[in-house]
Amino acid sequence: MSRPVPPAATRIVCIRHGESTFNAHHEATGRDPGHIDARLSERGHAQVAAARKALREIPFELVVTSPLTRALQTTAGIFSDHPAQPAVLVEVLHRECQESSCDIGRAASVLAREFPSFRVDHLPETWWYAEGEAGPEGWHVEPRTLFDRRVAGFRDWLRARPERTIAVVGHCTFFYHLTGRWLANCEALDIDLAEEPRPRAYG
Repeated sequence: MSRPVPPAATRIVCIRHGESTFNAHHEATGRDPGHIDARLSERGHAQVAAARKALREIPFELVVTSPLTRALQTTAGIFSDHPAQPAVLVEVLHRECQESSCDIGRAASVLAREFPSFRVDHLPETWWYAEGEAGPEGWHVEPRTLFDRRVAGFRDWLRARPERTIAVVGHCTFFYHLTGRWLANCEALDIDLAEEPRPRAYG
């Protein structure tokens, strides 16, 4: 009598977006430049091109991307001509922890016009945190309890997906709390959802 074959483990690859104009300015000055929904820098576009080559051989079935512009640009740059032709889903659960200007999004209708190849009609018009009064800098800071809930919810969401090879394009702080690792721009990291994240430094 043959034994049932256990289902194959899901491979999940987290990919941080390429360098943004916010990243470049903050690294040089230590200050928030006020770049709302920051775009990729020239260096960021070059990082995306390198990542596209490095990730071409992985047979991704699904790409899940944050709706922040730097993530959408990274997703388009890496996966628009990927040999596996994976489905692409824009998901708000793993948007960045909202604490800086670059983490404030733009309306879904605006994104739809700028990125017509992405489906965003399932997103609310305002999909980032915008409750209560804005802080002194002019934007809302997401409470840590809500952020932690999002990280846990996204982990459960990934566990429930039927695909077996998933790319997640997202952000530094969110990935740190999901994986325990700080990722450099366009760094890719395989994760095991069965393991609890162990915080560690770069490398």
